Amino acid sequence: MRQQPTLDRKAKNSANPANSRKAEQNYSRSLRKLAQEVGRLIGAFPAGDPASVAPITDMLEKYSQALDGWALRTASAMVAEVEARDRKAWLQASADISEALRHEIWTAPTGEAMKALLAEQVTLIKSIPLDAAKRVHELTLAGLENSSRGSEIVAEIKRSGEVSVSRANLIARTETARAASVLTQARAQHIGSEGYIWRIAGDSDVRHSHKQMNGKFVRWDSPPTLSDGTTTHAGQIYNCRCYPEPVLPE
Repeated sequence: MRQQPTLDRKAKNSANPANSRKAEQNYSRSLRKLAQEVGRLIGAFPAGDPASVAPITDMLEKYSQALDGWALRTASAMVAEVEARDRKAWLQASADISEALRHEIWTAPTGEAMKALLAEQVTLIKSIPLDAAKRVHELTLAGLENSSRGSEIVAEIKRSGEVSVSRANLIARTETARAASVLTQARAQHIGSEGYIWRIAGDSDVRHSHKQMNGKFVRWDSPPTLSDGTTTHAGQIYNCRCYPEPVLPE
């Protein structure tokens, strides 16, 4: 039986649409600056002092509320960069497909997907200072409940900036891959694609459950439940660098 064409084959093995390393690096750089500022603000108070919890929480809540404009601009830049790469991959493919299908690709309703992605990114960005405040609160309570861990608790509170930076990197890594996968899905389904081939990044960090999916066909309307119990499409879960290779309609 003749093999159905996929986006990557039509694009003559061009880089996969989800490989948005530059977008990830730019997004991560911006979020790390935010995380470092969170660490600086927390560091201005005595670590482990119960009296510091309320002002730290209040300050970081206000900081989060003030991030609306910056968060929207930062998220918009990431999503736009990922969308441009996805569009380029489809453009490379369109040279070998029909004029009618090419038109459908260019008129794909990606706006709604981008709007949803932006709203989710703004929420995640604003959660960085809120999560840091919650962590300081919980650690300080732990110190009160167990005085023998006092020095350990203080050390952990002083690591607040480092922990926030790690979270910022995780958000950038996860969300750029997810944005790419979601936008690829939106275009693919618009032109009548029923599913995709699951592809892995091919490095040593690929999870076993994701390796098991490599090369398998997945329907867009039915995200698979993997052997580790998670249900997800390729590239749409935390720390996932897998990507969907859309199967094109005949």
